[in-house]
Amino acid sequence: MGQGSSTAIPQLLAEELDCDWSKVRMEFASVMRHIRENKVYVSFSTGGSRAIRDSQVYVRKAGATGREMLKAAAAQAWGAPIAECKTEKGMVIHAASNRTATYGSLAAAAAKVAPPTDVKFKPDAEWKIAGTSPPRFDVPSKVDGSAIYGMDVKVPGMVHASIKQSPVFGGKVASVDEAKVKSMPGVIAVVKLPDDSAVAVVAQHFWQAKTALDALPIAWNDGEGGKVSQATILDRLKKGLDEPGVKVRHEGDFDGAFAGAAKKVEAEYFAPFLDHACMEAMNCTASVTADGVEVWVPTQNIEGALAAAAEAAGVPPEKVSAHLTLLGGGFGRRGRQDYVTQAVHIAKAVGKPVKMIWTREEDIQHGSYRPISRGRLQAGLSATGELVAYAHKVCGQSIFAYLLPQNIRDGWDQSSMDGTYNQAYKVPNVKFDYVMRNSHVPVGFWRSVGSSQNAFITESFVDEVAHAAGKDPVEFRRGLIQHNKSWLNVLNMAAEKGDWGKPLAKGQGRGIAINACFGSVTAHVAEINDRRARAAEGRPRRRGAGQRTRRPSRQHRGAERRRRRLCAVGAALWRDHDQGRPRRAEQLRQLSEHPDRPDAEGRKPSEPEQGRVVGGVGEPSMAPLMAAVCNAIFQVTGKRIRSLPLKDQDLKTA
Repeated sequence: MGQGSSTAIPQLLAEELDCDWSKVRMEFASVMRHIRENKVYVSFSTGGSRAIRDSQVYVRKAGATGREMLKAAAAQAWGAPIAECKTEKGMVIHAASNRTATYGSLAAAAAKVAPPTDVKFKPDAEWKIAGTSPPRFDVPSKVDGSAIYGMDVKVPGMVHASIKQSPVFGGKVASVDEAKVKSMPGVIAVVKLPDDSAVAVVAQHFWQAKTALDALPIAWNDGEGGKVSQATILDRLKKGLDEPGVKVRHEGDFDGAFAGAAKKVEAEYFAPFLDHACMEAMNCTASVTADGVEVWVPTQNIEGALAAAAEAAGVPPEKVSAHLTLLGGGFGRRGRQDYVTQAVHIAKAVGKPVKMIWTREEDIQHGSYRPISRGRLQAGLSATGELVAYAHKVCGQSIFAYLLPQNIRDGWDQSSMDGTYNQAYKVPNVKFDYVMRNSHVPVGFWRSVGSSQNAFITESFVDEVAHAAGKDPVEFRRGLIQHNKSWLNVLNMAAEKGDWGKPLAKGQGRGIAINACFGSVTAHVAEINDRRARAAEGRPRRRGAGQRTRRPSRQHRGAERRRRRLCAVGAALWRDHDQGRPRRAEQLRQLSEHPDRPDAEGRKPSEPEQGRVVGGVGEPSMAPLMAAVCNAIFQVTGKRIRSLPLKDQDLKTA
């Protein structure tokens, strides 16, 4: 998954190992070996912009350790001091005796050398492979069609399954009339999942399975979830804002400073549930036999997929073979293994290898959604327009409570508050509180997680406060982050590249937003052109500046121009989710086919300081974009956007 991590991680290892890059290849590691050898590969999970951020130290250590072991083996064979040996392009060299040896010739002897306990990394200035941009390993196969995604898996004797789950979360199958479809072409079986949450039709081909499933009479018991709607959830969140919350961060005397402020700004914001809408719908191929279980999975956590397959089949993990495929979009959704569990249950029921594929409608209706959230914000300004008091109270659903309850500390969910209490704005009197209000809707990690909603809320409100103070939004932010070099550098770069301060034509608006998450700081400038008297149909041009990464250009100038830009702008313009009966897939088609998909220009940030550990790129770049767009809309319309999506807003200009 990702925009080049399968090349960047080998670069880090090859750099420390002093490999000949032309001879380096990449392949997926074996999760079965990983389990047998006590997690020898450290982590099989990708998400949270962690690919480089989390693995860089141990991957570099592995390369450096191998380098020293190879040098030691050569020195021993030559009777030379190890200090006189050096490595270069896959060879150990002893210049004094003009001797060389390839790594391959030394490998067996090096394997017997005790690994050193303390190795030194190369200084960044000596890098020859890391920090460069060679052709990515994955591109040729993706271009010529030989790449294997989950949808491409074929195994001997494979049949196909289409699945339908309750239209209400938590609902169960009340009855199903299998006889109505048993005689349809290609149909092999109708399978009701053990927990009564879904029904699948298995057939020789997928279209046969889907056609029969569409014709299958299924009655559902909605349960308590049938009484819930987005309106009832929203009402509960609104009431939650009036109730005492968990103190997340309190500094100074907010209540006193706010009461004595010369000017007060107060607002409530709302961000809806959002689905992931991965390009490749959920799918898994599974085979269950007396000898064990085998699965082929496009997942963000193949170790988790193996565990889910073992549990579903009722076998120990060592009886499972799990094969990782490429995946057509993850964005957090494929960290959850529900589709693996389903495929294994179906394969076990029919006794054949089964490729189970969710339809696009099923994929949208049964995601693991970004949590719904409401925010109440207050700001107090001095007579000279200085921000002296700031409060943000969040009421929403908790990802940790749903997926990782062990991560809840002192009653609050850090992921729900990311992008609020931990931003760099320096205000003497602050108050950040959290109120957890969960529902029956399954929630999960959505690209940039808490910052995806909180950056929109925080940066829209900060813009609101700047205008109330009578100050330019960039200058106002600069005054609050003078103490933080990273934030200041990124804000200044975005303002420069985004033409901040240059005159705007009539009907144009320019907005800015900045946010930090996953170890990086990102800012966006968006321009809105009201050429159709509808700001929502304008063409936002976003210039982004990410902070503290060496190789972000492909992320910012490549993927962001396409998937991530459409994902963020689409979330702002059109997408939402009405629970508890999720909507269908029309909004995804609106997103990909809309004639006014925005243009974008990404900017590569400055090089990192020497020795600085790099931060993430995949998610931080997305978070502030919605706020930048909404702040630009304010300039055009004079209307503050305090809830998404924009399609629900009246954006007509006078």
